[in-house]
Amino acid sequence: MSDSEDLITRLEAQEQRLVFPRFEHADAWHLGSLLVDLATARDLPVAVDIRRGPQQLFHAALPGSTADNDHWIARKVRVVERFAASSYLVGRRLAAKGDALDAKYGVDPADYATHGGAFPVRVEGAGVIGVVTVSGLPQADDHALVVEAIESFLSE
Repeated sequence: MSDSEDLITRLEAQEQRLVFPRFEHADAWHLGSLLVDLATARDLPVAVDIRRGPQQLFHAALPGSTADNDHWIARKVRVVERFAASSYLVGRRLAAKGDALDAKYGVDPADYATHGGAFPVRVEGAGVIGVVTVSGLPQADDHALVVEAIESFLSE
């Protein structure tokens, strides 16, 4: 198995494993606060965003982040909403096949970004109902921070 295939397998396993029993406003606040705490403790210049459907339930911009991070968040969120998979997984699948999102799906890259950092909020029995996103780090690190926070949240 190639490194690319191994990464895709690990990302798919994360998505199958990280499923919420429910996801309400208070859960978004708790998860968002957890992400902010992790990022603050590490002095990470990120923006954090959590949405359920079209409603933004949580947003924080930490020192060092910029308005550009909010633009990246919106582009990553659109990928999760369209493909019901993390922006990192979608990007890695495309890269493994030598495809580009705009050419394969006819979307504008100004509106969609298959860079890591947006992860689906998947609820048991309901499917993908929202998105948790971090922007400001290299894509693998954005993704890893979101996964770490979700793992911690779900283990509480």
